[in-house]
Amino acid sequence: MAISFINNLSRENTFSALEKCCVSKTWINGMVNSIPFDSANALFLASDKSWASCTEPDWLEAFTGHPKIGDVSSLAKKFANTHTWAGNEQSGMNKADMKIIEQLAKGNQDYEGKFGFIFIVCATGKSAKEMLDLLLLRLPNSREKELKIAAAEQHKITRIRLGKLLGSNL
Repeated sequence: MAISFINNLSRENTFSALEKCCVSKTWINGMVNSIPFDSANALFLASDKSWASCTEPDWLEAFTGHPKIGDVSSLAKKFANTHTWAGNEQSGMNKADMKIIEQLAKGNQDYEGKFGFIFIVCATGKSAKEMLDLLLLRLPNSREKELKIAAAEQHKITRIRLGKLLGSNL
């Protein structure tokens, strides 16, 4: 998709397209209000600026746009509009043995119980074992520290999905 195409979408269609990248309404509105973009770089800079203006409630809202790592059933149901992207991002789960999947499920449950939000990690290029190791490494963090890490991971995911959006046909 060319930048000119994004610039010429209706506000509603722009919102829908950007929602595939991040569901935070604050982030999306910041992006929509930054149109027109004169280049892909301008789009990514607007994303960075919009994300920097987000606060904890916006981050938590953004996290709701993700399935739990390894949760195939939620990928299929709740995340139909991003399931292909999220599924590809979690492709490291495809070769995971059942023990790793079970440990991830338990770790996700412990993580969400402690922090009040799901484990967010930029899963692109990571194996299930790497994601499990990161989850276990981050579990002892304070909520404040973990929220900042999760927000940074969300931002990485958003940038990857923006790149996918530019390469899509909507």
